[in-house]
Amino acid sequence: MGIFVLRLPSPSQILTPIADSLRRHPKRITTSLAALLLGTGVTAFGVAPLAPDAADLPVHQVLETVQSLPTQAQTDALADFNFKLFRTESTRGSDTASSLLKRLNLNDPAAAAFLRIDANAQLILAGRPGKTVTAEASDSQQLLKLSMRWPSENEALFNRLVIERGTAGFSSRIETAPYTSSARLASGSIQTSLFAATDDAHLPDKVAVQLAEIFSGDIDFHSDLRKGDRFNVVYESLEADGETLRTGRVLSAEFVNAGTAHQAMWFQAPGQDAAVAVNTQKDKGGYYRLDGQSLRRAYLSSPVEFSRISSGFSMRFHPVLQKWRAHLGTDFAATTGTPARTVGDGTVEFAGVQNGYGNVVIIKHRDNHETVYAHLSKILVRAGQSVAQSDTVGLVGSTGWATGPHLHFEFRVNGAQQDPMNIAKQSQTVQLSTASLPMFRKLAADVKSQLQAASSITQTRTQ
Repeated sequence: MGIFVLRLPSPSQILTPIADSLRRHPKRITTSLAALLLGTGVTAFGVAPLAPDAADLPVHQVLETVQSLPTQAQTDALADFNFKLFRTESTRGSDTASSLLKRLNLNDPAAAAFLRIDANAQLILAGRPGKTVTAEASDSQQLLKLSMRWPSENEALFNRLVIERGTAGFSSRIETAPYTSSARLASGSIQTSLFAATDDAHLPDKVAVQLAEIFSGDIDFHSDLRKGDRFNVVYESLEADGETLRTGRVLSAEFVNAGTAHQAMWFQAPGQDAAVAVNTQKDKGGYYRLDGQSLRRAYLSSPVEFSRISSGFSMRFHPVLQKWRAHLGTDFAATTGTPARTVGDGTVEFAGVQNGYGNVVIIKHRDNHETVYAHLSKILVRAGQSVAQSDTVGLVGSTGWATGPHLHFEFRVNGAQQDPMNIAKQSQTVQLSTASLPMFRKLAADVKSQLQAASSITQTRTQ
């Protein structure tokens, strides 16, 4: 038997001709390989099995009986359900009991009759309009409860009128309750005046007045304001059952005037030992710079709350004497009855009528200082009486040589008239006690964050 031997080529003998062919015909070989692969792919796709047609699938129908849930109990509950409606309206000058109830969407003759005859209920339509009235009514438009709130003489409490329907008819009562205090932030920029800027920032006038009072020792708000000056403020809002009734004090503020920033915060020093008098000036709350320096000076810059100055410390043509003369004082334009306050602690030296001053009060202060409050319509102090800074000494009027209601104010040093604004700026400040400094510094750090948050309101509005 013969033996046959099969000789296979080595790998090098196979790969060498392939490599030579690739070098000589690269495009032809690449195209052939692509066609081969594509044909294989198409063939694979073509022979892939398809899912059965849905129309050929068997259909099974299942019938079941569904037991309905009991609904009678729910129907009975809904039939017995009575819902309440709430609505709020503001009173108008032309309102009657019936017209007010009609605007509240109530049709209740018995309630209208009660509002007309009940003494407490008559407070709703008495006095100024604009009072907020809240009504609670049934689904049949019958009054169940009506309430109204207004400020009381106590700044910490408000009054609440409540009218309720009972089994025997309507009843009314007046309650008192404490306010809920919350802090509000605002900011603004001066374009024309302080009040125009606070109006644009939706701030109450009371906040504008407090801003002027707080920084009055550093800024003359009648002459020093510049376009582009700005302010940031945090103030109290006092609410009664969710309704804002009163603006509290400014808690902290910043005023940038002519590029210089002035900051202030309200601080009440903690109570001292029972053995120490608690009515000393240092125990009173007041405004301080954030470094602890008090903004309260020995003298206020104005004897009336922030007001337009009609005539400054200068020469003027006297409207009554019809000649030029030195006007050694300041005239503050104000309506008759505006309170005139003493600018500093002292003793009433004179209270009565005196020549062209008309009704006048003269107060003696320390260091031979003296202040004069003239043309008053009414005097509220007597000679020899001790007065403290900001006490009301009289009411603005037009007595004596005055052509209209205003307060003529003088500041005398050793008998000579001085510019009251300069005196106020140069007067001493009341310093914070050393024991209060740790608490003050802690609060001051929080105030900086609050003022920064208030300033962001302007930036957000601008953006």
